[in-house]
Amino acid sequence: MAAKSPPPLRFPYKSDRLKPLRAFCQTTRLGSVSRAAEALYVSQPAISLQLQALERELGVKLLERSGRRLVPTRAGEVLYDLALPLVEGIDGLPAAFRREVGGLDAGALTIAANSSTILYLLPKIVELFRRQHPDVRLTLHDAITADGNDLLRSDTVDLVVGSMVDVPPDLDYAPVYRFEPVLLTPPDHALARARRITLEEIARYGLILPPKRHVTYRLVDQVFQQARVPYTLALEVGGWEVIKQYVAMGMGISIASAICLEAGDAARLATRPVSEWFPARSYGVVVRKGKLLSPQARAFVELIRPDLFARRDGSGSGHSER
Repeated sequence: MAAKSPPPLRFPYKSDRLKPLRAFCQTTRLGSVSRAAEALYVSQPAISLQLQALERELGVKLLERSGRRLVPTRAGEVLYDLALPLVEGIDGLPAAFRREVGGLDAGALTIAANSSTILYLLPKIVELFRRQHPDVRLTLHDAITADGNDLLRSDTVDLVVGSMVDVPPDLDYAPVYRFEPVLLTPPDHALARARRITLEEIARYGLILPPKRHVTYRLVDQVFQQARVPYTLALEVGGWEVIKQYVAMGMGISIASAICLEAGDAARLATRPVSEWFPARSYGVVVRKGKLLSPQARAFVELIRPDLFARRDGSGSGHSER
């Protein structure tokens, strides 16, 4: 007669297979039922019952006394070697899980963006990111897009948020927002009152523009050059808040992206749409091709959504590229 195969092992105690194994491992490690009970915050009788049930199920004696300590039998040593990694793995699961996903709630994130992007576009996104991930050390690196791209290539920054016209082959650019170009003048300026304006009429007045390295300067200059309309650069200065202030003081006029317009500007500036001549500007995320984004960077990118940026009234509305 063929020998019967042993029945499969089952651990039915309160439908919890881990408790008796945890009790056995702690007792083996500490050499005492009482010390195991203290370590597991249960009573000594509970530990004893779990050990008895485990020995009954396995059909072997697992522990024996040697002096004042409980030590594993030969079978107990085998079970200890098998059970300890399982128990430690389960007990350490919460901490291991927190470590694995900790990148979302800890660490650092460095983003390069020009001053207008930092000032006008990012505040709501940064506020939401900080609220969701308060432990991430976030750094905003003020740099024009060209310099930001170099920082991205050298891994000095994780992302670039800004505007691009020509995308280099080693970078990916995902536009999210689109802002129309506007003419900025003082409220009492002749162009503010004119029924219709032309590129030639704009060129009659001195322009206040960002430095030549900025995309805005290059785009404005390109439009006038292609139209063969000479213009005068009255002032070259960085920062749209400074440019708006100087325009309001009557030092010149400017061509700007509607991203820089705020509600309070209506009292000191007049705006006219000039999309007939000047291109709209897109703003979005620049990443290096093939680079795996960190959890922090992915979380930030997911927040760059059009619904976070309120639409503006009038001709300078910001629109989604999506």
